[in-house]
Amino acid sequence: MTRSEQEIVKKAAAGDRVAFRELVLEHSHAMFRLAWRLTCDERLAEDIVQEAFIKAWRNMGDFRMQSSFRSWLHRITVNTAMDQLKMLSRRKQFETAAPDWLDSHHAADDLKHDLQIDVQDRTRAAMRNLSDTERAALMLRHFEGHSIQEIAQILDLTTNACKQAVFRAVKKMRVELQPLVAT
Repeated sequence: MTRSEQEIVKKAAAGDRVAFRELVLEHSHAMFRLAWRLTCDERLAEDIVQEAFIKAWRNMGDFRMQSSFRSWLHRITVNTAMDQLKMLSRRKQFETAAPDWLDSHHAADDLKHDLQIDVQDRTRAAMRNLSDTERAALMLRHFEGHSIQEIAQILDLTTNACKQAVFRAVKKMRVELQPLVAT
């Protein structure tokens, strides 16, 4: 964390709304990207980011300068996303499946478009098959560039448990996406 960001964080922790707004503007895009990767749902990601920043504002006084503000925000965002995903999975148990005819969203004659949609759909499905911890660890490691130690801190895991979560996620994704490589 740069010296200027430390000063802004201190001001925000003291209740300075303008300073907190600076932090929101600085980090909101990265938080949205993380939430979207965890949920594959734009609206839900926006809600998660909004809720995460509200939680951050309410808990600014609890932030310790020992870790980076970015890591602290990632932890709040990941935890908020996991809570939302758990709540959604409970709700979906009571919903009925959509009719098959609603899923015809692309033209049959556009092979390239079909393949792109297939890759996206399979990737999203593979991501949904990961546990919340595996999905978050994979996103933080391979898409957000965090170190294993940072991820362990964000997810409140031991370093070894974090390594295992990343390893299991990569292994599961390879198995799920293998048919795409062979075609």
